[in-house]
Amino acid sequence: MMQQAAIPLGIDVRLLAEGPDVSAAQVVPLTTVGDYRDLDTLLAFVDGADALTFDHEHVPTAHLERLAELVAVRPGAEALVFAQDKARMRARMTELGVACPRYAICDTPADLAAFGDEFGWPIIAKTSRGGYDGKGVWKLDDATQAGEPFEGLAETSAGEKVLIVAEEFIDFSRELSAIVVRSPSGQVVAYPISETRQADGICVETITPAPALDDDEASRLQEMAIRIATELGVVGVLAVELMQARDGRIVVNELAMRPHNTGHWSIDGARTSQFENHIRAVLDLPLGSPELRDPVVVMANVLGGAEEDLTGALQHVFARDRAARVHLYGKEVKAGRKVGHVTCAGTDVDDVRRRAWHAANYLMGDPNA
Repeated sequence: MMQQAAIPLGIDVRLLAEGPDVSAAQVVPLTTVGDYRDLDTLLAFVDGADALTFDHEHVPTAHLERLAELVAVRPGAEALVFAQDKARMRARMTELGVACPRYAICDTPADLAAFGDEFGWPIIAKTSRGGYDGKGVWKLDDATQAGEPFEGLAETSAGEKVLIVAEEFIDFSRELSAIVVRSPSGQVVAYPISETRQADGICVETITPAPALDDDEASRLQEMAIRIATELGVVGVLAVELMQARDGRIVVNELAMRPHNTGHWSIDGARTSQFENHIRAVLDLPLGSPELRDPVVVMANVLGGAEEDLTGALQHVFARDRAARVHLYGKEVKAGRKVGHVTCAGTDVDDVRRRAWHAANYLMGDPNA
C-alpha cells in the first residue's frame, strides 16, 4: 500500500521482506529478502537510501540507533521505543498526563496477583515487548492464573528485556482510533476519529467518523493524539488506539507508529491516504488533506474463510455493488487470517455498513451474503 502511494509521487521504495512471497514483496520491485533483526543485513539494506521507515515496530532499538548514523530513520528510535515497549509507553503517557488504565510492572506472579487483589479482578497482563494482534496479552480472572504470562518469558533476540505489565481491566463500550501524521518540520494533520471493532484480537471493522461522538470530544481526542506525536517526536503516522469505558471515560490502550489497519479506510475514503501522508512526512513534504470524501466510510476486514478463490468471488461483489472498493493482500487463505478489506462510503451509516459487510462476508465464503 505504501508502494501504491509512492508511484504517482515518483518515489522509489526499497523493501526488506522476511520472505519472497509476502504481500509487499509481490508489488515492490526493489525487494531484498532478509532478517530485520540482523544488523549487518540492515546496514547493507539502507546503503544509498535517503530515509528508512517501517510497517511494524519490531526492529531492535539498538539497531535503529546504529542505522540513524547512516540514514534518516523515521520515526527515530527515541520515538519508536514507546510503540515497541509498553512499559515505557505507560510511564511516558503518565508523565504527559494522558489518561491510561492503572498499571504496574510485575516481576513475579505474586506481584501480578497483588495488583489484581488491589484493583479488582479480572485484570489484563501484557508482555512489554513483542506482542501484537492479541498475542502477548492475557485476561486473568483470578490469582490462580497469575503464573501464565511468565511461562516461557525471555529476552528478545536482540537482548531486550521483556517485562510483564499489569493493567486494570477496562469494561469498555467501544474502541476508537485517532490517527495523526507529523512531519520533521512539525506540520501535523489529524484524520477523523474512527470507531473500531475487534474479534479475537484482530480489527474487523472501522466506522469513520465514529458514530455518536460529539464534535468537541472528537476534537479533544485529535488534539491529544497531536500532542502525543509532538511530545514523542514522531515522524510519520501515529495511531492512538483508545478504549471508551461504559462510564464514558476514554483511555489510551496502545500506540502504533506506522500506517495502521484502523486507517486503511483512508485509501478510498480520505482526500489523502495515511500511506501517502506517511511517505510525505518521512520525506518532509507538505502533508495532504485528511478530510473524508463522503460523510461515512466503513471498512470491513476480510478474514480467511470457506472461499479460496477471492478474485473469482469479485464477480458477485462488484455486480452487486459497483461502488464497493476491495483490496486483496495476495495471501494464502487460512482460517481467521486477514487477507483483504472492503471499503464502502455513503451518507447513511447503517446502509454503508450493510454494503461493506455483504461484500466482506461473500469474500469469506458466506453464500447467503
